[in-house]
Amino acid sequence: MLTRSGYLDAPAPLAFAHRGGAAEGDENTTEAFARAIGLGYRYVETDVHATADGVAVIFHDPTLARVTGEPGRIADLRWADLASVRVGGAAVVPRLDEVLGAWPQVRFNIDVKADGGVEPTVATVTRVGAADRVLLASFSDARLTRLRALTEGRVATSLGMRGVARLRVASLHGRPLRLPPSVVAAQVPPRYGRVPVVDRRFLDYCHRIGLQVHVWTIDEPAQMHELLDRGVDGIMTDHVGVLRDVYRSRGHWAA
Repeated sequence: MLTRSGYLDAPAPLAFAHRGGAAEGDENTTEAFARAIGLGYRYVETDVHATADGVAVIFHDPTLARVTGEPGRIADLRWADLASVRVGGAAVVPRLDEVLGAWPQVRFNIDVKADGGVEPTVATVTRVGAADRVLLASFSDARLTRLRALTEGRVATSLGMRGVARLRVASLHGRPLRLPPSVVAAQVPPRYGRVPVVDRRFLDYCHRIGLQVHVWTIDEPAQMHELLDRGVDGIMTDHVGVLRDVYRSRGHWAA
């Protein structure tokens, strides 16, 4: 496993502000991140796309429309084209380097949403000197393979969908599983459709091979408590105030 990364240097269970707390303000904005960090969050989940001129920007969708009301695909626009775009009518689209530089004490869980974002994300993380405080994630196993190759295994990663499926099967049968050294966590939903993922067998297997288990996206207090009772190592939520209160009630909130 990766031993040089400081990404998992906080005691579990970890609390992740998903998109900065998407249910409590404009997602993936510096305002959202500041609000979550002000509550005491030290782990923030976010998303990255790259512009046509190779700037890594914080944004979930490939297109602008849902959160800005503007037309256009990020991959087709230059960074200068985004200068007048506002999320929710007020917030600017942040650059990855700005966010990493603004909060050097915070760990960022970065979901690289498209192939074009791979090189700009790695270049930014390297330039800012943030390799030990980010985790690179993606649903795409191929994209993760490229990310690991470009970072030479020095940056923490999670698993793509095929990797999670292999891990689940291995947990059911108790089979050994070889994973890239940079993989430090399985970041999964409670279930895929009707198929449960986060059960006792899965958790025990992951812990036995040195992986943390982080579960997304959990917004109901009862489910948060249930997962914590099972022994998950982290929860991602859109409702940052709710998760903070649940952790505080269990003595897990350090802030």
